[in-house]
Amino acid sequence: MSNEILYVLLPDYAAHEAVYLSQAIASDEFALKENPKYVNKVLAPSLEPVKSIGGFRTMADYSFETMPDDYAALVLIGGFGWTTPVADKVVPIVRQAIERGKVVGAICNAASFMAKHGFLNAVTHTGNGLEQLKLWGGENYTNTDGYVHAQAVSDKMIVTANGSAALEFAKELLLLLENDTPERIEMYYQFNKQGFCNMFPAEN
Repeated sequence: MSNEILYVLLPDYAAHEAVYLSQAIASDEFALKENPKYVNKVLAPSLEPVKSIGGFRTMADYSFETMPDDYAALVLIGGFGWTTPVADKVVPIVRQAIERGKVVGAICNAASFMAKHGFLNAVTHTGNGLEQLKLWGGENYTNTDGYVHAQAVSDKMIVTANGSAALEFAKELLLLLENDTPERIEMYYQFNKQGFCNMFPAEN
């Protein structure tokens, strides 16, 4: 099994939604890992730089045409690109990943994209609210009973999250990928959730 994690970035992607996951994959609390279990790679429509909502441009490692057949996980980062025609090119990529039992993550509008194409019909899931999933999904979304009003949900190798849940999204994927021990993943989550000062109060 390849150890690459492929982050799908469409134009006007939400950069913050990839930060906690990619950072934990590549580093620990001290420095970059010498021998990380996984490697972060960017998958985009083409090899041209892809622009985030904030205007940062990211170089793609793979285009949809040059992506590898094998990888550890497919992570769909949210943003405004999921409302555009280019998102349709991701459908066969996600379908193949699910059929092969790969870990698949989708956050924010990417979770709504998953609903739109029926990919959430057999799993417990969440997203940017049930109403948005129903709006995007239309007749293709038949699993309203599977919706959970939570920051992030993991079920059957698929992790979904709403747009404010980048940290919870990362935690669920890190656990599913067994990137570290559950205890260390929980510590990473709590440190970033609570903040340094709450985790380590000043001595009087």
